[in-house]
Amino acid sequence: MTGRSLSHLPAQGAELGTAAPFLPQLGDLAADTAREGRVGVVVTLPGEGSATTYHLCPPGGGPAWSAPADGATLRPVPAQATHTTLLPGRDAVYDPRARQGSVPVTIHFEDGSSSEGALILTSAELERLYAQTCRLLDQHENVLGETS
Repeated sequence: MTGRSLSHLPAQGAELGTAAPFLPQLGDLAADTAREGRVGVVVTLPGEGSATTYHLCPPGGGPAWSAPADGATLRPVPAQATHTTLLPGRDAVYDPRARQGSVPVTIHFEDGSSSEGALILTSAELERLYAQTCRLLDQHENVLGETS
């Protein structure tokens, strides 16, 4: 123990959450919790000109709305995953106790970033994936046979 108080512990009466507040910049997408998670593009920042609040517009156009200058109701909109690939140099493993397999993967996002993860499969899912993979390999071999 460090001896210092940790303000995020509920026993000390403080609210949970120690992350820095989300303060979006111009052009960022933000979800507004005060508007049921409605997503908008930040078009005006507080303090710009006479603006005292954030101004957001729907990504495809439409009426703008305001959000508090402290950004308390705004949340970042995470990039969506586009696809997953096998993680190079790592092999799948089977856990007999859990009766599931784990395949190391890279998850790719629309903003160009990626993250490592694992595809967890039950024995039934492993069998289904095996059948689908065999079918794909058969199709691949048929195409190769047609081109030679």
